[in-house]
Amino acid sequence: MSSSNEAQKPEVAKWDPEFTRGVVKTVGPLIKRYFRAEVRDLDAMPTAGGALLVSNHSGGMLTPDVLIFAPPFYKKFGFDRPVYTLGHYGIFMGPLGDWLRRAGVIEASRENAAQALRDGAVVLVFPGGDYDSYRSTFSENVIDFAGRTGYVRTAIETGVPIVPMVSIGGQETQLFLARGDSIARRLGLKKARMEILPLSFGFPFGLSAIFPPNLPLPAKIITRVLPPIHVAEQFGADPDVKEVDAHVRSVMQAALDELATERRFPVLG
Repeated sequence: MSSSNEAQKPEVAKWDPEFTRGVVKTVGPLIKRYFRAEVRDLDAMPTAGGALLVSNHSGGMLTPDVLIFAPPFYKKFGFDRPVYTLGHYGIFMGPLGDWLRRAGVIEASRENAAQALRDGAVVLVFPGGDYDSYRSTFSENVIDFAGRTGYVRTAIETGVPIVPMVSIGGQETQLFLARGDSIARRLGLKKARMEILPLSFGFPFGLSAIFPPNLPLPAKIITRVLPPIHVAEQFGADPDVKEVDAHVRSVMQAALDELATERRFPVLG
C-alpha cells in the first residue's frame, strides 16, 4: 500500500496486531525486568466493549507507562482487543510516527478516541499529559490533570465506563525539579504548543531542560487498575462534568496514597 493511502486511513485502522505482538514480546520483558514492574488488579478491567482507561502519567520524556501496562493487558485479553493510547501530535514525526501508530498510539483528539471506543476498543488517556509527567519528584504522588476534563465528555458521549488507573515510581526515574511553566510563558513557547520547559537532574547528563534526555533510573514501578466508573449510573443522565472529574481524581488519589504508604525507599520501592 502506498504511503499516501496509508496516511488517509483512519487512525484506528493503522494498528497492526502482529507488529504490536512483536513489540510486546521483545520490549515488554525488558521493561518489566528493568523497572521490576507490577500491574495489579487487571481483573477490574471490563471484559468486553469500549472502556476509557484514565491514568496519571510519569517519567518525563521517556515515560514507560504504556510499555508497562500493555504486555499484561494483551496477555490477559489477547490481540483481538486493541489498546489505543492517545499521544501528542509532536511524537508522530518521521518513521517513529509510523511505528507508534502500528503499535496503537493515535493522535490525541476526542474524535479519534470516540471512534476507537465505539469500535469496542480500550483507549488509554493521560489527561495531565506532559504537565503531569514532568511534575516535581517532591510532589510525585499527586493526581493533577491541570484542569483538563475532555476525557469525561468523551466517556459521556460514547457511553463507555471510565476505568481509573494509577502508577507510582515513575517520578523517581530521575530527579524532576520543576515544570518550568512560568519560564515557558515568558519565552512565548505556548505559540509552539509548549506550555512547560521542565528542569530535571539525572544520569548521564546531569541538569537537563528536556534536552539532552537523561536515562531513567531503574525505579520500581507499580501500576494498579481500579474498578470502572459508570458515569450515567452514578451521576444520572445529565452528569456534571466537573463533578465526575472530581470524583475520578479523588478515587485515583486515594489509590495512589495507598501505594505510597507501601513504598519504603525512593527508586528501590
